[in-house]
Amino acid sequence: MVLAHGGKLVERVLKGEEKEKALEKVRALPSLKLNFELVSDVENIATGVYSPLEGFMGEREYRSVLSQMRFSNDLPWTIPIVLDASREEAKKIKIEQDVALFNESSKPVALLHLEEKYEYDKEELAEKVFKTRDIAHPGVAKVKAMKDVLLAGKIDLIHESETPFFRYKLSPKETRVLFKEKGWRTIVGFQTRNTPHIGHEYVQKTALTFTDGIFVNPVIGRKKKGDFKDEVILASYEELIKNYYLKERAVAAILQMEMRYAGPREAIFHAIIRKNFGCTHIIIGRDHAGVGNYYPPYAAQDIFEEFPDLGIVPLFFRSFYYCRKCNSAVNEKTCPHPPAEHIEFSGTKIREMLVQGKIPPPELMRPEVARVILSFEHPFVE
Repeated sequence: MVLAHGGKLVERVLKGEEKEKALEKVRALPSLKLNFELVSDVENIATGVYSPLEGFMGEREYRSVLSQMRFSNDLPWTIPIVLDASREEAKKIKIEQDVALFNESSKPVALLHLEEKYEYDKEELAEKVFKTRDIAHPGVAKVKAMKDVLLAGKIDLIHESETPFFRYKLSPKETRVLFKEKGWRTIVGFQTRNTPHIGHEYVQKTALTFTDGIFVNPVIGRKKKGDFKDEVILASYEELIKNYYLKERAVAAILQMEMRYAGPREAIFHAIIRKNFGCTHIIIGRDHAGVGNYYPPYAAQDIFEEFPDLGIVPLFFRSFYYCRKCNSAVNEKTCPHPPAEHIEFSGTKIREMLVQGKIPPPELMRPEVARVILSFEHPFVE
C-alpha cells in the first residue's frame, strides 16, 4: 500500500493511563478555547490525516509553505496549518509549557506542547494561499478575522469529537485496513462538497474502471452560503452508492474539515490527505476547490506539474456533459456531436430546480438522489 506522506502515518491519540493523566492535569493548565474548525485540525493532525504534521506549524515551516509550497525538507505541502491566539492569550503562556485545548462546549480536546509564538502578516497569508486579498473571498475573510499571534507545537489528542456525523468517520489507519481487507491495491479518492449529479457519477465510474476501488470522501465542516448542508450531501451519496455502485468497489467516509476555497493550493492539499488515507489516485476536475472567478478553470490541474514527487496520481477530467445524441454522459474526446446536442451539468441549474421543488431530468441527476435532497426542508447553507 502507498506510504503516508513523509513516509510514516502520524498517530498522536492518548489512550489508557496517558489519557487519564492528561485529564487530571488539564484544568490546572493555561487553556485556549478552539472553534469547530480548529478542533477538526487538531483531530486531523492526531489521527494522521495531515501526516507528517505532528502539531501546528512553527515559523520556519510556515514561511517555507507560504513561499515554496513545501516544507523546509522539500516535502510538498501547500496550506499552512496554524493555531491563532490573541496577544493577551499568547502572553499568558510560556514556551515549553503545556496548554490545554478545549472545544466550544468547554470539553478538553488536546494538549499543545508549546514550542513557538510568532506574529505573521495576514495580507501576505491571504495573497499567497488564495491569490487575492479580496474580502469577498471566504478564505480571505477568514484570514482577516484571525487573531494576531500563531502558536506552534506538537499536540496530543485527548477526546475525539462525536459530531452528528461521527458514524461516517474513518481514520487513515482504519481506511488502510479496510482497503487491504477488500484486496484493493489501487484506490481513487473523490473529494466533494456537493450532492452527486450524473456528471459526478460519470467521472467516478470512469476512474473506477482503471482502479480497484473508489473512496468517496465528502468534506464535512464550514462551507459558504448556498452550499449543500452536510446531512444532505451524506444522505444523497448513501442513496447513490446503494443503488448504483457495487458494494465491494465503493467506500464512503467523511473528511471533517473546513473548505478553504484555495483552488490550486487546496487541490494539492486534498491529494496529500487522500494519499494519507491510502489512495493511490485522486480525481481532479474543473475548478477544484474554487469559488467565484478567482482561479482559471484548470489551474487546480496545472499546479500538479510542480509536484512530480507528490506520491499520488492525479486523474484529470476536463469538460463533460450529457449528449442527447449519444444518450450518455460524454467528454470532448468521446463525443462527435455539436454543442446543440449537449446539456451542461450546471450545478446552478440543478440547484434552481431543486429550490423550486422540481426533480431534475434523469440525464442530470438520479431521481432517487433528487428525492432524497427534496426530503429536506432546507437543504442549503443559509
